[in-house]
Amino acid sequence: MSIILENLSKRYEGHPVVNQVSLEIADGEFFVLLGSSGSGKTTVLSIIAGLVSTEQGRVILHGRDVTYLPTQQRNVGYVFQHYALFQHMTVADNIEFGLRVRKMPAAARQQRRDELLELVGLTGLGSRMPRQISGGQQQRVALARALAHRPDVLLLDEPLGALDAKIRTELRRTLKTIQRELGITTILVTHDQEEAFELADRLGVMSFGRLLEVGPPDQLYRRPQSEFVATFLGTANLLVGEAAYNGIQVGPRHFDLDSQALPVEEGQRVQVLIRPEDVALAVAADQLDCPPLGQGIVEHTVFSGSFERSRLRLPALPGVRPIAPPPAYGDDAILIEVTRTQDQVSRLPIQPEQKVWVGVRRLHALAHPGLRFLMPTDGSPLAEAALAYGGHLARMAHARVTLLAYGMDAAAGQKHLQACKEKLGGGLVALDLRQTEKPLAAGLAEEVERQPVDLVFLGFAPHAPQFRLAEAILPLGEHHLLLVPPGAAAPSQVLVCVASGEPGKEDIRFTARLVRHVGAEAAVLAVISSPQTNETTRQRVDRFLSQGVKTLELLGVPAETVIRTGPVSQEIQQQIAAAPYDLLVFGSPLPDKSGEISLDGVISQVLTAVPHLPTLIVRSAGPERADTVGTLYAVQEVF
Repeated sequence: MSIILENLSKRYEGHPVVNQVSLEIADGEFFVLLGSSGSGKTTVLSIIAGLVSTEQGRVILHGRDVTYLPTQQRNVGYVFQHYALFQHMTVADNIEFGLRVRKMPAAARQQRRDELLELVGLTGLGSRMPRQISGGQQQRVALARALAHRPDVLLLDEPLGALDAKIRTELRRTLKTIQRELGITTILVTHDQEEAFELADRLGVMSFGRLLEVGPPDQLYRRPQSEFVATFLGTANLLVGEAAYNGIQVGPRHFDLDSQALPVEEGQRVQVLIRPEDVALAVAADQLDCPPLGQGIVEHTVFSGSFERSRLRLPALPGVRPIAPPPAYGDDAILIEVTRTQDQVSRLPIQPEQKVWVGVRRLHALAHPGLRFLMPTDGSPLAEAALAYGGHLARMAHARVTLLAYGMDAAAGQKHLQACKEKLGGGLVALDLRQTEKPLAAGLAEEVERQPVDLVFLGFAPHAPQFRLAEAILPLGEHHLLLVPPGAAAPSQVLVCVASGEPGKEDIRFTARLVRHVGAEAAVLAVISSPQTNETTRQRVDRFLSQGVKTLELLGVPAETVIRTGPVSQEIQQQIAAAPYDLLVFGSPLPDKSGEISLDGVISQVLTAVPHLPTLIVRSAGPERADTVGTLYAVQEVF
C-alpha cells in the first residue's frame, strides 16, 4: 500500500475535527476525500503532508512511518486551492524552486522543468510571470511544481475550486491523464461530487471528522450503507419501509430487490433508497414498465440541459415515513424527485399540477439505524433508576444501547457491567459494554466521539450539582438528554413545551421518534407571557401547534394543543397539575460564547417544582435556540 492511515485524530479547542480515521490507499490509486466544509478532509490531507501534527495514530507512506517526520522528509507533493505561486518568480522559476532547495544541478533542473511544462501543457510559457497567465494555467504551474521532485504521493486540496466550470472540466481531464501517465498515488480533497465521481478510483465520504464509507463511486452511489451517504451523494428519495419476503414493503406496495440481500430480518424496518433516474412516470398505472408507487401531482419541473428535473407530491402511504426530500413541517405528503432524459420528456411532457403515476425501476435497501442510547452507570440509586427506565424504552423502541461504567476500577467496572446486563435481560437489539476510569463528563465525551448517540440517560435529582452535571453533558455532542428521577414510569402522557419556530419543530420531531414506540399521547404547550399579545400572533402560535400535532400524529402519537397565558414557569406547572403527565420535554438553550449551556431559569424552576417527572431536553442543530429560557420563549419575542 502507498498510504496507510491508522486511527488519526486531531482536535481544535477540544473539538475533534478528525476522529479515528483509518484508511489504506493502493499504489497508483486516485483516491478522493469528499465532504462538506468543516468535515475534516483538508485536515487529514495536512496531517499526511506533515503540515499539521496528529494527536493519535500513524501515517505510513510506502512502508515508512512518517508520523513524526517533517514535511520535507516525507516526499509528498502538495497542490493548494489558491495556487500559492511566488508572484515575483517566472513560471519556470516556480517549477524549479523545490529543485533549487534540494540543490539539484542547473542542467538537471532545466531538463525536469521542460519535461513538466510539456506534461502540463505549458510549453513556451516558462518565461511568463504568474499574473500574465490565466487561473487555469496557474494551477497547472502549481501542479508541475508539486511534481518536480518526483514525490511518492501527490496531495491535492480542492485545486480546481477557484476556477470556472469550463476550465474545471478541462483540468479534470488533464489531471486524470497526468496521474495515469505518472502512476503516482494521489489524494484529492473536494466538496464537488461531479469532480469526485469523474476522477476517483475510490472515494471516501467524510462528515464531522469521521470517515463514513469508502468504495468505488458507482458502488457508493448505488448501494450506500448509511443514510448520510445516501443523501449526500447526489439526490435521493429515501423512505422508511419494511423488510418483507423476497423484497421490500413500502406501505401497501411490494418491491423485489433483485439480487441484493436484505440488510435485516423480515419484518424489520429498512430505509428505501430510490434514485431520481430510477423513477418512471406514466399517465396510467398500467402504462408503467415497473411496479407502481402511487399517483402524484407534479409540483414543478426544471430544464437542466440534457435532463429534466421534477418534483412530485404523493399522498401519504400507511406506515411510510419520508426522510428525503424532507416533508414540510406538519405535512403528510411524500415528495419524489425525478430525473428524466430529454428523450423521456419528449415521450411524456408534464406540467405543474398534472396528475401522473409514479413507478420504481430499481431501489436499494439500507438497514434502518434506529435510535442509539447511552446509559452511564456508577451503581448509584440514581443510575439504577435511569438504567431501568432506559432499558424499558430501548426494548420498546428497538434501540441500540451502550452501557458506560464509570467511577470504578477496571475489575469492578467489568463486574458491574455484567450485573447491569443481567438486570436489563433480553429483548435488546444490541448491547455494548464500555467502561472508563475518568469522571462522568470526560468519559462521556470520549464515548460520543467514538460512537455518536441520539440520547443520553442520566439519573437525576433537582439540586445544583445535578444541574451542573447535565449542563456539562449537553454540549459534548449532538445528543439529547433524558433526566430520570427515581421511581419514574414509562411515559404514557407527554407534555412538550415549545415555542413557535425551527427549534420547536426539532423538539416535536424527536419526541415523536422516541415516544411513538410506547403508545404515549402528547400535549403540545405554548405559553404566551403577555395578555396583550395581538390576535395575529395568537393565530400564528395556534397554527404552529396544530402543525406540531399533525407531525406527532403522522408518527402514531395522538396529540392535542394547549395555549396558556401568564408567567412561563408558573403556567407550565399549572398545566402539569391539570393532567397526569409522566414526561416533560424542553428544548436545550444555546451554548454561550464559551460553549457552556445553562439550565437556570424556566427549566430549573419547573424541574425543582416537579422533581418526580422525567425530563427530555432536546438539542437543536440550528442557531435559533434561545440562550436564556430554553425552548420556552415568551411568544411575543418569537414574532
